[in-house]
Amino acid sequence: MVPDLRAWAELLRLPALFTVPGDALAGAAAASATVNSRTLLAIGSSLCLYQAGMALNDWADRDEDTRDRPHRPLPSGRVRPASALTASCVLTAAGLTLAARAGRPALAVAAPLAATIWAYDLALKHTPAGPVAMAAARGLDLLLGAAATTGRARDAVPSATLLATHTLAVTTVSRRETTGGSPLVPLAALATTGVLTHLLTRRSRTGHREKPSPAQPPGPQAARPLAPTSDAPPLDQSGTRAPRPRALTSDTPALDQSGTRAPRPRALTSDAPPLDQSGTPASRRPAPTSVAPTPPRATDTHPRSYDSYPRATDTHPQTTPAPSSTRTPRPLDRTSQALRVALAVAYPATAARPYLHAALNPSPPLTQRAVAGGIRATIPLQAALTARAGSTPTALLVAALAPLARRFARKVSVT
Repeated sequence: MVPDLRAWAELLRLPALFTVPGDALAGAAAASATVNSRTLLAIGSSLCLYQAGMALNDWADRDEDTRDRPHRPLPSGRVRPASALTASCVLTAAGLTLAARAGRPALAVAAPLAATIWAYDLALKHTPAGPVAMAAARGLDLLLGAAATTGRARDAVPSATLLATHTLAVTTVSRRETTGGSPLVPLAALATTGVLTHLLTRRSRTGHREKPSPAQPPGPQAARPLAPTSDAPPLDQSGTRAPRPRALTSDTPALDQSGTRAPRPRALTSDAPPLDQSGTPASRRPAPTSVAPTPPRATDTHPRSYDSYPRATDTHPQTTPAPSSTRTPRPLDRTSQALRVALAVAYPATAARPYLHAALNPSPPLTQRAVAGGIRATIPLQAALTARAGSTPTALLVAALAPLARRFARKVSVT
């Protein structure tokens, strides 16, 4: 490798760059979205802002590195301080430009991210707020992927919180990588790793969520009309139920053609005067030898049973319950669950051992190894968060970056 290129690789901490794409990919997965062109723009923006922070960090610590780490590119003279500062400014502008191309929501997250990076390197790094600022920057980087992909970042807040907690532990350990110190700090980082592993492996029934079907808008369930029965009156054309007619008996007078009930004729007796054609009693005449037969009843045009009524056509079809406006969870299948557990176990397997060694012997070399292990563990953590959100292919893509980071870390230090 050309000496100048190697010096820039050390300045920008090339192996640590493999921990950056997983932020945007995990953010997109947490927002239940697939990777698109805006996600790639978010990854490019994250890479530029991360490299800007690395160059600005060495520029701000050049005096300290001259005393404690003279082999670094700036103290050794392989890279000029002005070049490092210029590169930081250019990379910051490039990162913000890429975020702007991804949309306003992405730029709204990238702007405070860039401000946090510059504030950490120039003012907050050696203060108690330094680890918190670095953790906030990593959490914002994950939110940047969600905001660029879907335009909203609220769904990715839980994943960003877990990633920020891990970064807080690693940054707290890194504050003593040149001097060593108390074993309590690596022990606290080890405990934090255990808590995060428990949260990642905790069984969850929710994977990616389904949206309501657009064919039928969400709403209250339609009332199911009652089916007409044999003893229920039929419905008229307006949909109202007609009054129930009374059953006709032998004593019930018949209806005429207009639908009104005719008066009941009085029974003819031997002493009752007969009626003429107009219906009035005629003059009393001697009783006939035989009683006139009773006039026949009008034909009963109304059925005596409701079973014979034709049923009204059911114009209101039975509707299925409308989907709820809230998203219904779908259980993770066994493959996704197994992958999630495997990636969650890979996370402590990468960070726990260096933390334990630094706790047993908090010397500067072992503390630096603990910091390097914590940085490399970011990749399986991102993959586990992606699998936790239900995006198995993206989780495998993120996990594939871990071997590359380990390979380049043998040539260039990540701290």
